[in-house]
Parts: sequence; C-alpha cells; structure tokens
Amino acid sequence: MRSSSRTGSSLLPLADAPTSLRHLTPVDWGLMISALLLGLIGLATVNSASSELGTGYLPRQAIWLGLGVVILVVALAVDYHQLLSGSPWLYALGVVSLVLVFFIGKQAGGAQSRLGFGSLTFQPSEFAKLATALLLSRYLAGIKRPVLELSNIAVAIAITMLPVVIVSLEPDLGSAAMFLPILGGMLLIAGVRWRTVAVAGVLGLVLAAGIWAFGMHDYQRQRVMTFLQPESDPLGAGYQVRQSKIAVGSGGLLGQGYMQGTQSQLRFLPARHTDFIFAVLAEEWGFAGVAVVEGLYAVFLLSAARIAMRARNRGGIFLVSGLVALIAFHVLYNTAMVVGLVPITGIPLPFLSYGGSFTLMCCAATGLILNVDLRRYVNR
Repeated sequence: MRSSSRTGSSLLPLADAPTSLRHLTPVDWGLMISALLLGLIGLATVNSASSELGTGYLPRQAIWLGLGVVILVVALAVDYHQLLSGSPWLYALGVVSLVLVFFIGKQAGGAQSRLGFGSLTFQPSEFAKLATALLLSRYLAGIKRPVLELSNIAVAIAITMLPVVIVSLEPDLGSAAMFLPILGGMLLIAGVRWRTVAVAGVLGLVLAAGIWAFGMHDYQRQRVMTFLQPESDPLGAGYQVRQSKIAVGSGGLLGQGYMQGTQSQLRFLPARHTDFIFAVLAEEWGFAGVAVVEGLYAVFLLSAARIAMRARNRGGIFLVSGLVALIAFHVLYNTAMVVGLVPITGIPLPFLSYGGSFTLMCCAATGLILNVDLRRYVNR
C-alpha cells in the first residue's frame, strides 16, 4: 500500500514543469468521453428496445441521463475529502432509507425495493452503494498498517454486510450482491494475508449454503437450477436466457441493423430495455457493435484505474478502487448473464440499461472518480 502511494506521488506533474494542456484542463477526458458515449449509445438502444412497449421510455431515460450529468458535476465539485468526513452520516442516511422501504416502499419486479411518490420512484440501494464506498474508504484509509489485521477486515465486512442483509430481505439479491465488489476491490488494494483470504473463502461457502437454504425464494432457486440445466425448462424459467442467446447469435459480424432485430422488435426477448439490453445491442450491431461498447468500457475502467494509481492519498485510492470494482463487476456479470454463463439476476448494464436510479448512481460514481483526480491539482 505504501509503495502504491509513492508510485502515485511520482506521477504528479513537476512544479517547475512547463504548463501543459493536461494541467490547464485537469479532467481525464478518456473517462469523461467514454462515459458520455456509452450514455448516448444507451439512449439509442433503449429507444430501439422499447419501440414496441409504447412511448415514454426514451424521454424518461434522456431526462435521467441529463440529471445524471448534473449530479456528475456536483459530485465533481464537492471536495471528496468533505464527503469522506461526512460519510458516517451519509451511510446512516442510506441505511435508514433502506429500512423505510419495508414500511412505505413500492413493489417493483417482485421486490419491495423502491421509495417515492406516485410514479416517481427511486431505489435507495443505489445511494447506499455510494455511501458504503465512502465510509469504507474513510475507515480503511485510517489504518496505517501495510497489511490489514483480521479485526480490520471484520469491521469492513460489517460495514458492507448491513446494507447487504437489508437489501436481501426486500428481496433483491442482485442489488445486494453488488455491495460485495466494492469491499473486494478495496481489500485487494489494502493488502490481505492469504491465510485470511482462505478463511474468508470458507466462511463465504458456509454463508452461501445458508442463503441457499434459508435466504432464497423458490423462484430464485429456480433461476440457479435453470442456469445449471437450461434445457430442463426451455419455455419457462429458461426461456429468457434462451431468447437472449438467440439474439446475440443472430447478430453475426455486423448485426441486423438498428431497430431491425427480430428478437427485440417481435417481443421474444423479455427485459430487453433493462437487464438484457446487451442482447439487443448484439443483435442489431453484431460483433462490431459489441467490440465498440466493450472498448469504451475498457477505456472507462482503465482510465479510472490510472486515477487510483496517481491519487494523492489513501482515501482517494480506496474510493476509486471500490467504484471501479463496482462498475467492472456490473459489466462483467451482465454480459456473462446475457450469454448464459452465470445465473440471471437483476444486474443492469452501466450507462446502457433503462432505469433512473442506476443511471444516476453511475453518473455520481463517475463524478467521484473525476473528483479524486481533480484534487491532485486543486489541493496542491
């Protein structure tokens, strides 16, 4: 960890170096432009995927993306050190909002996971992800040991598991699982003994067995069993992934053309504008379109990883690392889910999937990552 800090410091611009464009515009344009392009591609794909569902999806997604840009600017403008200082309060607010879901929440997709008024709703779990990342960053940054002790890891796990348990009870296992990459990314950077990793692995298996036996509903177990044997129920639980595979495979090299995909336009593919929007993209634009989108994700994640490497302090390093792990896991799991490599869960694709709360979270996370990079210059 210490060596990483020194490496980050060595990448700072020299005080007596000539003024460069990078110094005049301290924004990682690779990160910014890739996020913007992904958002625009998402708008176009949502428009195609929802064309048979009625009007309103594209305008709403455009409004959310516009609000997301505003939130990105706000997250960039407020010094992240202040956010780290106030993270206990933000975390408490996130936990309270998750608990309120059980009393005044609204049903959506089989889970009581939303708060709101009338048709305007949001998922507090998305805000809780960011609040958890901030509090974990603050806690781990205060530990000055090169390798974490078991007690430190236990506290970090407790911080993470509180929202995980609450969200799981909604029940929304997909959203609950997305807190774990945040913790994993930070612990990887913080330094953990292999013995501790082994113990955590055993405990994880025990926890997974307990969740399977007592914490999952029948339809959730059915999804796992269908993943293991998709041919056992091709018209029931296995229908969604089967249609998704057909859509992806029919795209070929260059795709069938915008708004010309048979699986999406003829309504064979469920959840095509949300969790399975990647299948629509693959069907319409083929391997070429998929390569462009995955390339943009690679630019985004590599740019963010570079920001973590050159951050000026441990808090910034942990914060960016956790957010990078969160977005990377969303991308990896969603694309793997669409082609049947992992069980189906409600894990959307960053910047592309239809949905207000998730879009705003992705934009806020992008703003926080850029915030860490900007403070290398502002706080010199």
